[in-house]
Amino acid sequence: MLDRHARQIIDPPLNQIGAGLAARGFTADGVTLIGLGLGLCAALLIALGAPVWALIPLLASRVADGLDGAVARATRKTDFGGYLDIAADFLFYGAIPLAFVLHDPAANGAAGAFLLTSFYFNGTSFLGFAILAEKHGHTTSAQGQKSLYYSNGILEGTETIVFFVALCLFATSFAPLAWIFGSLCFATAALRIHAARKIYTT
Repeated sequence: MLDRHARQIIDPPLNQIGAGLAARGFTADGVTLIGLGLGLCAALLIALGAPVWALIPLLASRVADGLDGAVARATRKTDFGGYLDIAADFLFYGAIPLAFVLHDPAANGAAGAFLLTSFYFNGTSFLGFAILAEKHGHTTSAQGQKSLYYSNGILEGTETIVFFVALCLFATSFAPLAWIFGSLCFATAALRIHAARKIYTT
């Protein structure tokens, strides 16, 4: 819901920095993997009981996630780059809730399982919609220039990052926050399926 507005603010500086990184020999795929590594470091810190410290690599990983596309635009965009980017994103999105569960299974296990299930369902609805959009030749640039169709929804990348920051700052409230966010993920997926039914039923 907020990605379109966030992109208008962050894309110009990201594109400038990305062009500089490209000129220094960085590749888009390399930046994607750096971002994933930082995200997994954040998950490790959370699992070890240091969620506030995890904010540093977590936010750095999301900066890298924005920069890989900027580097690609400054050099050469590839289908594999887009594929690697979305795969890394989904691994990161799953690793953070898992880390909270590993840190305190008794307190966070049920809520974490619910949250991960909602991510799984929402991610499937997102990728399935992208496949249908590609099949029908539909395109969008509402979330910036992407390698695949990004359908909007109640929750998008911006909301998820804000949610992860909130989890790190208020780690003892993981369970109620996870139940709320997971419910909104289910609603997002259901609305996306409803939209797909209206558009792609022939």
